[in-house]
Amino acid sequence: MTDRKVRVRFAPSPTGALHIGGVRTALYNYLYAKKHGGDLLLRIEDTDSNRFVPGAEDYIIESFRWLGIKFDEGVGIGGDHAPYRQSERREIYKKYVDQLLNDGHAYIAFDTPEELEAMRAATPNFQYDARTRNQGKNSLTLSKEEVEKRIAAGEKYVVRVKIEPNEDVEVDDMVRGKVVINSNVLDDKVLYKAADELPTYHLANIVDDHLMEISHVIRGEEWLPSAPLHVLLYRYLGWADTMPQFAHLPLLLKPEGNGKLSKRDGDRLGFPVFPLRWVDPKTGDVSTGYREEGYLPEAVVNFLALMGWNPGNDQEIFSLDQLVDAFSFEHVSKAGARFDYKKAMWFNHEYLINKSDADVAALFMPILAEKNIKCDVAAAEKIVSMVKGRLNFPKDLWEETSFFFERPTEYDEKSLKKRWKPESREILTNLMDILARIDDFTSKNMEDVVMKWIEANGYNTGTVMNSFRITIVGAAKGPHMFDVIEVLGKEETIDRVRIALEKIKD
Repeated sequence: MTDRKVRVRFAPSPTGALHIGGVRTALYNYLYAKKHGGDLLLRIEDTDSNRFVPGAEDYIIESFRWLGIKFDEGVGIGGDHAPYRQSERREIYKKYVDQLLNDGHAYIAFDTPEELEAMRAATPNFQYDARTRNQGKNSLTLSKEEVEKRIAAGEKYVVRVKIEPNEDVEVDDMVRGKVVINSNVLDDKVLYKAADELPTYHLANIVDDHLMEISHVIRGEEWLPSAPLHVLLYRYLGWADTMPQFAHLPLLLKPEGNGKLSKRDGDRLGFPVFPLRWVDPKTGDVSTGYREEGYLPEAVVNFLALMGWNPGNDQEIFSLDQLVDAFSFEHVSKAGARFDYKKAMWFNHEYLINKSDADVAALFMPILAEKNIKCDVAAAEKIVSMVKGRLNFPKDLWEETSFFFERPTEYDEKSLKKRWKPESREILTNLMDILARIDDFTSKNMEDVVMKWIEANGYNTGTVMNSFRITIVGAAKGPHMFDVIEVLGKEETIDRVRIALEKIKD
């Protein structure tokens, strides 16, 4: 094992939108592979034809393209182990089904759904295993001739693994250490369905992991109960020496209350649980995504990396390359990670404010275009530089800057009540005269001139500047006033003060 090249895989099922927990699993696979100079594969596990959803595979691929998580081989990329869709590998699996049957590690079962339901009703906590399999219609209770006759007649059947009773199965897990489970708690899982000639997840992923030379299986905690069965299948198929190392990641938990994170939590609290917008092809229901909500992909990646892992210090902001360098399973938690959607917003804020003005302006230009506002890039950069620190999302740009492009049509009542003084009208009338006489309408020069005028007249600076801000912005908010009016220009500034004095009643 120690000399094997690190090869990991992310293997989602195309049954709908990709959950953010799946994104984290893929991210941890990516970080581990890159940390050890290995490969990351994308495999689509689509053997459950009843749950297949059109468009889901494309959605998965587009999600990782947006996030910047690159796969080395797999669906949409190619590689030496193609095909990477399990539905295209059915001939491969049949060989190993036959091997398990021939070696006595599996058997054929003809039980109908109705017969299985009757067994469950008759036996509390029923499971199909060494204690109950003799009650069923299977190749262990029927003669060879009877089995062949039923198959020849086209009777539907499944192939079940034959779990030997009372055997301790050891799983060596990189997160949880040594886990020992007795085989008595395992049931004889279905490995193959003759109806569609496809294996179930349990067999398909074992065969694929072996043939694709997967060295480490990094997946969610919910798959931990399956790990003993997978260990046994490796043994039954004669592959014990090439068994991958397991790592079962902690669950993403609800922001509040108990249980794992679900779409309902996002709907209730107003945050996405999918990377991209998803339209359910069956119901038409629309679910928003992190991309459409204005999250930056690098912020999402950084946030998710710290949901269940920590670097061992107080550092929070990591580039993808820095995450690769820092990542190890020693610092992956065994306990579930509570999903802090407010922290996700904080990360987005941090990434936005650390972007260059040019990059933020590039995010702003489409917003302005939607509102049919013409603004050159240089002016947009200057404006965003003033408000960047207030942003959580690019969509906040309009709320923070709309007054640059549209004169206020009304004035905030709370701001007037608190900031507008009896002397404000006279002071602002005089201020218009001061501004009209300034030739150098740059922020610093205007500030020098106006502050000297305030001091010379014994005015209260807060009274002057707060009422001035209301006339320009429409409320007691916004960036440094002299930076604002430099962008607006002399004529627009004076016009706004004049109009406000006409509209505002003392």
